[in-house]
Amino acid sequence: MPTLIPRDSFPAYVGLEIEPTEWLQIDQQRIDTFAECTLDRQFIHVDPEAARKTPFGGTIAHGFLSLSLLSYFAEQLQIAIDGVQMGVNYGLDKVRFINPVKVDSRVRVRAKILDIQEKKPAQYQIKLEATMEIEGEEKPALIAEWLFMQFTG
Repeated sequence: MPTLIPRDSFPAYVGLEIEPTEWLQIDQQRIDTFAECTLDRQFIHVDPEAARKTPFGGTIAHGFLSLSLLSYFAEQLQIAIDGVQMGVNYGLDKVRFINPVKVDSRVRVRAKILDIQEKKPAQYQIKLEATMEIEGEEKPALIAEWLFMQFTG
């Protein structure tokens, strides 16, 4: 269910935790495709045999693959200023990669609204704390302070 934020109620939404997204499996094909797109073919990501000999016991997703999936999960988070016509990624204030995502793990994102500001008339910046959880793991894959802009009519 979308979280629609009235323009006159920003303070009431700061600190709001959004329901987590659905789980997404990170398989070897996704990791290999990302490696080809970014030219980051380090063995720990793309060579299952060599990666088995590491402390991880197999291949792991690139940290930047995990981070890039925030765009995919954004649609499920459904946070919107009332009257939004479009939104764009504005960047990140802070990112920490905490725990590697092992091949065939499932991840999802939890989010908390940290700040909402009107930057210009009809232009709003939302700052989220996005936490990517790994199913069955105590520590998350990453925590990011993520900024996006929304434009209203």
